[in-house]
Amino acid sequence: MNFYVNQTIMIHYIKIGGISNSSVVQIGSAGIIKPLSNLYNTGEFTGVAPKAKKPIPLPLVPLTT
Repeated sequence: MNFYVNQTIMIHYIKIGGISNSSVVQIGSAGIIKPLSNLYNTGEFTGVAPKAKKPIPLPLVPLTT
């Protein structure tokens, strides 16, 4: 037996509090959601990153917020 779902979705506001490696945001219908989380070390790093030598300077042009 096959089901076909037709939807019209209007989103006026969406707020996502946090994202992690295994976050899933679903809008609408889905038959099956298979969770998948991958973590790759493509640079073959073996330790933590070194600390910055000097702080990043402030921009010369003021930026508005």
